[in-house]
Amino acid sequence: MPQSVKKLYYITHIDNISSILKLGILSHNIIDKKNISIFSFLKHKVKYTTIYDKGIMLNRKNRKTPDNKSLWEYANLYFQVRNPMLYRVVCEQSAENIAVLAIDFEIIKLPGVFVSIGNAASMASDILPAKEYWMVIKQLKDVLNCEWWKDEDGSKRKIMAECLVPEKIPPNYIKEIYVADDKTAQKIKQRIPNEIPMIPEPKMFFNNPIEVQLTPNLSVFKGDMFFSRLHTLTVSVNIVGVMGKGLASRSKYQFPDVYVVYQDLCRKKILRMGKPYLYKRETALDFQLADEPTTLKNGNAETWFLLFPTKRHWRENSSFEAIEQGIQWLSKNYKSDGIKSLAIPALGCGLGRLNWKDVGPMLCKYLATFDISVQLYLPAERQIPEEYLKKEFLLSLI
Repeated sequence: MPQSVKKLYYITHIDNISSILKLGILSHNIIDKKNISIFSFLKHKVKYTTIYDKGIMLNRKNRKTPDNKSLWEYANLYFQVRNPMLYRVVCEQSAENIAVLAIDFEIIKLPGVFVSIGNAASMASDILPAKEYWMVIKQLKDVLNCEWWKDEDGSKRKIMAECLVPEKIPPNYIKEIYVADDKTAQKIKQRIPNEIPMIPEPKMFFNNPIEVQLTPNLSVFKGDMFFSRLHTLTVSVNIVGVMGKGLASRSKYQFPDVYVVYQDLCRKKILRMGKPYLYKRETALDFQLADEPTTLKNGNAETWFLLFPTKRHWRENSSFEAIEQGIQWLSKNYKSDGIKSLAIPALGCGLGRLNWKDVGPMLCKYLATFDISVQLYLPAERQIPEEYLKKEFLLSLI
């Protein structure tokens, strides 16, 4: 077994954990036949709370394994659980209702197990005997370690590689339970005392923990801004058309349309220091990230991008003055431009070499006046001392 893969993962509603720890993880075929999990060897009914869209599950029913069995006859596990299915479930169900069970990789040695090189329901994904699991690792190594995915290069399908276990997964293979936060962990522990480790892991559930709540509308976050689910995402750029590193580079590859618009703005010399450009794209980020997005409930209708110049040339340091001018422009125009909520990085404080202790209070001075939800994201490239994260410090210029 490769060192990079030690566990497989199952996504479920927290209400199902009690029965799973008694009966194991059951295939949809068993659940369906038993009429919401009523078992003759139990004296009481065990209800199964579904988290999956019925249409998606019916599509899986029609796909066969090499044993000529429907995917419904297998309990499915993921090699990488931070994937489009979990993203969809979190969007629809709320992370506090979801748990991820970590399953011992030894499950792959049971008879009749298969693996798929991508989402098993897709005809583009080969389904192989479990002994060939190394093919999944070999072909999808880079994809399985990705922080994000998209349709165009197939990574959205590939990151959902599965292990298919016939009928059921015995409870003794469950090694850990992951949840979104401490509150959910305590809630489950009160209901189900057990010795299985309960691990809060916000990042797994696309949660960015709040570092400081500055005002009812303004919070400082640490994490991945692109999973904020806010209406408008801010990307710091130069004005020569190069997206080389940091969030700009991420945007270039994950959102090619944003890059095309940005280059066109630079080529026509429309983008200039002190005046960000709002790209009102018609596609929502939820649509790109969620599995089967056409039936997604609670999805955002659109995701806009604010291209915010922080330096003239990519070789230069960011300009504090230009950033302040840009924020002033934004504070005057965000309402009339239709921005509904805003995620914004610590402009210039990462690769731009500006100091958060100078930029942070300046940004907060203006952002605190916004009457929409604003999330300010700390730089990923450096650790900010606690003294510069205190509410009193960040609002000192107000």
